[in-house]
Amino acid sequence: MSENNNAKKITTGALVLMIFSTIFGFANTPVAFMQMGYGAILWYILGALLYFLPSSLMYAEYGSALKESKGGIYSWLDASISEKWSFIATFIWLSAWVIWQVMVSQKICITISTIIFGHDTTNTWHLFGLNSTLTVALISIIGVIAITWLVNHGIDTIAKISSIGGLAVMLLNVTLILSSVFILFKNHFQLAQPIQHVSQFATSVNPQFQSPIAMISFMIYAIFAYGGLESMGGVTDSLDKPEKTFPRAIIISTVVIGIGYALNIFLWGISTNWNHVINHPDVNLGNITYVLMQNLGLELGKAFHLSTHAALTMGTVFSRLSAIGMLCAYLGSFFVLIYSPLKSFIMGSPKELWPEKVTKLNKKGMPSFALWVQTAIVCVIIGGVAIASTLIHQDSKFLFNLLTSMSNVASTLPYLFLVAAFPFFKKRQDLDRPFEAFHSRKTMLVIVTITLITLAIANGFTIIQPFIEKDWVGAAATVAGPLVFGIFAWALYTTRSKRIKNNVNN
Repeated sequence: MSENNNAKKITTGALVLMIFSTIFGFANTPVAFMQMGYGAILWYILGALLYFLPSSLMYAEYGSALKESKGGIYSWLDASISEKWSFIATFIWLSAWVIWQVMVSQKICITISTIIFGHDTTNTWHLFGLNSTLTVALISIIGVIAITWLVNHGIDTIAKISSIGGLAVMLLNVTLILSSVFILFKNHFQLAQPIQHVSQFATSVNPQFQSPIAMISFMIYAIFAYGGLESMGGVTDSLDKPEKTFPRAIIISTVVIGIGYALNIFLWGISTNWNHVINHPDVNLGNITYVLMQNLGLELGKAFHLSTHAALTMGTVFSRLSAIGMLCAYLGSFFVLIYSPLKSFIMGSPKELWPEKVTKLNKKGMPSFALWVQTAIVCVIIGGVAIASTLIHQDSKFLFNLLTSMSNVASTLPYLFLVAAFPFFKKRQDLDRPFEAFHSRKTMLVIVTITLITLAIANGFTIIQPFIEKDWVGAAATVAGPLVFGIFAWALYTTRSKRIKNNVNN
């Protein structure tokens, strides 16, 4: 029996692969190259050292000590700080998934367009007299409603295609590496984006990211790129010698993922000249992956000395294949993440804090009422952002910059709560801790402080930047999600707590 158990234990190598597949996002590097060029490499390395490495060890301690809890980060926070702040913080975390749905639902339109036409044509879409921005928003709203209906009825088979998407994205990484090396060799080691000075690895070629505040705010992109490990905190009990295996795997993963991100960002510069390819009105954060993949195929065709038509065809094939892979990944994730974070929060927190309708599960085990409320909020945000963009005469580039900033802030703010709560979690003496990374309280406090400062600076500068640039729509939208969700959570918690007290007194 013991031999079988030992055979099932996860080794360091297997854990590194699990962490890599969970964290490493191929689409993060085209975004990084678009925003900062080679300068993104420095910030991604800093993100690995100042956020990913220390926070991963903290999340592992949370997950191993609270592995039986079903409430996700709510259970972690509730074991460390007050129930009230745990509820509010997790509600803010929920806003990140809502905004993620808003952004990905519109990116799916771009992937479908790329698969059909070979490139992004959403700027030319018009329905019922609406402009392209409102048309994409309308299609996205219909898509979100359809997915919600399917999930509510237990039709989530399509979620299984996420594994196909994961495999396709891994193949995209291999394609980028092999194609870039071949292009570099055939071009006699001349880069499409030339390196003229070492300062290019610390500054941005993008005019929007050349001010000190803008450059520092890019840190949030790096932190976002390393997000997701909190979902793996519970694996420590399946590890072979967790006290040694997990820290070793985290250190190896930090190096591997950090180098992987840095390498991919550099590789884009082999085939892509920023001014010629990216500095174009039709290129935005929603379609940048397909633009760069199309250009990679084109340059590879030229390196093979193909005809112009054949090289263009190769570029179209590359963009279509990348879009198919991303579509599988997006749809697979959407069918799970539309209900998973919401359900884990509702089921893991005290039922008394919720209206009865919210906690009620349908025959398929789904919190149907809560899902439809969430979908209504998603649709309102999709429509609201699209209408605001139209009213101030902004294009899709502005729209996806706005959605990305909203998503980055909403996704990383909850990490502030998790890291800040960690010293209080460590104070508890009543928990069984099968894994501990921090044995010295002084060392732990120093690391927590550094990580908190990193998160605070990244979020703070991202929030401040649109205010300084007098981009009032961007400023309001960036803080709106976490702020509105936080205020609503406070009001809901206060109201329900008073009702619980009154029922007890009566």
